[in-house]
Amino acid sequence: MTQKLIAVSPRKAALIPYEDEVVQAHQVKVQIQYASPKHGSELAEFRGESPHVNDYYNEEWQAFIPRDETNKSDKFGKWNLGNQWVGVIVEAGSDVTDYKVGDRVCSYGGIRETHIVNAVDNYYLLKMPDAMPWKNALCFDPAQFALSGIRDSGMRIGDTVAIFGLGAIGAIAAQLARLGGASYVAVIDPIAKRREAALRAGATAAFDPLSQDIGLELKKATGKLGVDVIIETSANEQALQSSLRGLAYGGTIAYVGWARAFKGGLDFGREAHFNNAKIIFSRACSDPNPDHPRWSWRRIENECWTILQGNQMNCEEIINPVIPFLECAEGYEEFVDQHPERSVKLGVTF
Repeated sequence: MTQKLIAVSPRKAALIPYEDEVVQAHQVKVQIQYASPKHGSELAEFRGESPHVNDYYNEEWQAFIPRDETNKSDKFGKWNLGNQWVGVIVEAGSDVTDYKVGDRVCSYGGIRETHIVNAVDNYYLLKMPDAMPWKNALCFDPAQFALSGIRDSGMRIGDTVAIFGLGAIGAIAAQLARLGGASYVAVIDPIAKRREAALRAGATAAFDPLSQDIGLELKKATGKLGVDVIIETSANEQALQSSLRGLAYGGTIAYVGWARAFKGGLDFGREAHFNNAKIIFSRACSDPNPDHPRWSWRRIENECWTILQGNQMNCEEIINPVIPFLECAEGYEEFVDQHPERSVKLGVTF
C-alpha cells in the first residue's frame, strides 16, 4: 500500500493510501527517496492563514474543498503537503527518450511514496549528477528566492550584508552573499540553532534579535556606517524596523519575505528617513524580471541548479531535521507548525 501526506483539516496532517494510475507513454514513475515541504507559504495554507486559503476551505473550516492544481489536490479533495522530492525512475513510458529507469531525479510535488510525471516536456524533472547531495536538490526552490533577493539588492563585491531570518531562504542567501563576494555577512534570527549553522556555513557574525539591538549592532560592526545591503526574509515588522536602522545611507533592503498585514512596530520616520533607505520587493517568479530581457525566472532557476549540483553551497544543515516517512504526519505538525525553532527545513526519508 502506497501512502501520501495530506492536510485533513487546518493544522492537522495525516498519511492516507492511494493507488497509482497506469504510466502513460509520455510519463515516468519515480520511487521517492527523500522529500521536503515548504515552511513559508505552504505553512500559511496549512494553518488557514493564507490570503487565498478561503477558496479551498469551507466556511466552518471542517473540510477541504477540491483544488484544481497539479500535485496539490486530487479526487479526495484533500490538500497535499510537500514541495520537492528526490527519487529514482522505476518505469518509463514508450515515448520517453531523455530519461531511463535508474536515473536519479528531482522535481516538485507532494510528500508521497511515488510520483508519475510527464517526462517528455517537463523542465522541472531534473537529472541529478551522482555526486550531488540529495539535500542540495531539495534546496532548489528556496535557492531561487535567495538568489533573486541577492540580485535585486544590487549587492557587489566588497559590500557588507545582513540577512534577516534564517529559514531555508535566508540560510541560502547568506551563503550566496559570501559566494558573490560580500566582505561581511551578518545573520539575524532568534533561533540559536539556525544562527550557529549559518556561522559554520561561512557567515561572519550572528545576532539574536530577542536580546540585542540589531540596528545598533550592525552600525557598531561597520564603524557606524551600517551595512550596504539587507536581505529581509522573515516578514516580521520588527525585523524591517531593525533593517531600516542598521542600513547604511542610501543602502538597499531586498524584501523577500511573504508578509501579512503589519499591525504596528514600524516607523518610516527617524532612521528610515535619514538613512535614505531603498526597499525593493523581490520575488523570483515574477516576470518580467527587473533585469529583463537578460534575466528571467528560468535563468534564475538554471543558475541555482548549477550552483547546487556543483556543490558550491552546503545544504547539509539546512535540511534539518530528517525524519522517516511513516512519522512525517506527526513530524510536520511538530517541526513545521508547532515548533519551528526545532528545524530549518524538514527532510523526509523513505
